[in-house]
Amino acid sequence: MTGPDVSPSFTLAYVPGVTPSKWVRIWNERSPGVPLELVQTTAAEAAALVRDGGADAVLLRLPIDRTGLHAIPLYTETSVVVVPKDHLVATAEEVSADDIADDVVLHPLDDILDWERPPGKPALERPATTADAIELVAAGVGLLVVPQSLARLHHRRDLTFRPISGTPESGVALSWPEDETTDLMEQFIGIVRGRTVNSTRGRQPAPEQAKQVKSKRPESGGRKPPAGKAAGRSAGGARQRGSGAPKGGKRGKPRRRS
Repeated sequence: MTGPDVSPSFTLAYVPGVTPSKWVRIWNERSPGVPLELVQTTAAEAAALVRDGGADAVLLRLPIDRTGLHAIPLYTETSVVVVPKDHLVATAEEVSADDIADDVVLHPLDDILDWERPPGKPALERPATTADAIELVAAGVGLLVVPQSLARLHHRRDLTFRPISGTPESGVALSWPEDETTDLMEQFIGIVRGRTVNSTRGRQPAPEQAKQVKSKRPESGGRKPPAGKAAGRSAGGARQRGSGAPKGGKRGKPRRRS
């Protein structure tokens, strides 16, 4: 966050399962004098947090209400089904939504996949959180479909997961307020988009740099030689062509005519 009497800093919020460590490392390498603060938020509160100024930017899951926000899609995650290790699904490399049609599939209240309800049979009650749903899967109550990063985040030794087709996927995006694209924000956008440190996109050269570039440009088509040297060569060339005088400055004695 920045202000007239505040040292430059950048606050990045992120939702569970998203790992910003690579981008944070690059930021610290390029801007060691500008601290980057990480703030974890829930998927439900992520958009409101950055819209209300609680963070400069946020890594969140799509879809969202984009009112007043920019959003750059970064990548799409594979959806997986979390099952006990002794479940029949654990023997397959990949399954479809039809393969779990006869199983109870949990639908936590904080679910971020874009569907009305998961495939399979609904549970009697919806768990409050994904973490609670994971506990129920371990207890043999049902299965759970989540983005792969959340399955890894809530990993347990007695559970496993498999990719599942026929279900929504989760898109991850970088979002920030429409009217607050600051220089620091442009810098972070460049990092997540893979721009190099020498990229000038979105930046204008400093006035001093612009003057230096302008002063190096020749006024005519070719490079202007240093003063004095060109005149000397030109004059010397004219004397050589016109008089045929030797290069040296001394003249020899005239020959006597016989």
